[in-house]
Amino acid sequence: MREDIEFDAEGVPLRGWLYLPDGAATPLPTVVMAHGFSAVKEMYLDSFAEVFAGAGLGVLVFDNRNFGASGGEPRQEIDPWAQVRDYRHAITWARTRPELDGDRIGVWGSSYSGGHVLVLGAIDKRVKCVVAQVPLVSGFRNIQRLVRQDFVAGNRAMFDEDRAARYVGKAPAMIPVVDPDPMAVSSLPTPDSWAWFSETGRTRAPAWRNEVTLRTVELLMEYEPGTYVERISPTPLLMVVAAGDHLTPFDLALDAYRRALEPKRLVLLGGGHFDAYVDDFAASSTAARDWFVEHLAAGPPR
Repeated sequence: MREDIEFDAEGVPLRGWLYLPDGAATPLPTVVMAHGFSAVKEMYLDSFAEVFAGAGLGVLVFDNRNFGASGGEPRQEIDPWAQVRDYRHAITWARTRPELDGDRIGVWGSSYSGGHVLVLGAIDKRVKCVVAQVPLVSGFRNIQRLVRQDFVAGNRAMFDEDRAARYVGKAPAMIPVVDPDPMAVSSLPTPDSWAWFSETGRTRAPAWRNEVTLRTVELLMEYEPGTYVERISPTPLLMVVAAGDHLTPFDLALDAYRRALEPKRLVLLGGGHFDAYVDDFAASSTAARDWFVEHLAAGPPR
């Protein structure tokens, strides 16, 4: 049902899993999916993929460049636009597989990659269906919520120092993804971020590393996927949001959903950001599965 795969992304090998439902007629409608900020595929993406495959969908799961099993340098650096391009490389590769129907491809993303799929739905019309789970919609506004404003000038000075150091060949400066002290310097300074990453890293993905490059945070501040949301239509959009989400704030996601054009659907989870993977997993995965089946599985295969 699952095989290890590798494909080329402009010279960078990206690695992951391909799920092919047992006994299903091919070519299959297919979901392409990758994880959010610094996370690797073992951090519950297999659970979502199994639900989708159980409904007769092919599923391509891959680690983002510079993380997990995938190649790429510098390690632990997140460039959101490179990750968007890598989704597009994944779609291109999926269209070469005879078991997969290149005309029926959907994309799923969560948190940071939830923002990526908003962009993809707008710019890549090979995508026929979008599911954005607890998505980032504005890097700048997110940082405004998460970082004390009296820290901003100091952070910008750190970015400039890091740029100068990298220019002369020094190693990138690093910053923790999470920290048990919400007042400490980290990329995701919320208590639920620490709880989920530390526990999930320990139990499901021991190779996950609690660090990203400092430039990762600067790139986050510059990333505005919500500006693309009006351009997704007529591609169907499902947005899954969490009422208790403090990491990618609930109100920002609702504002993006209001600006999106039809066809669209909103699913509201009762918990926080990370409950979409655990306590609210049945609701989040079922809603995504049903959306993909509705919009990808109709009609005979090619």
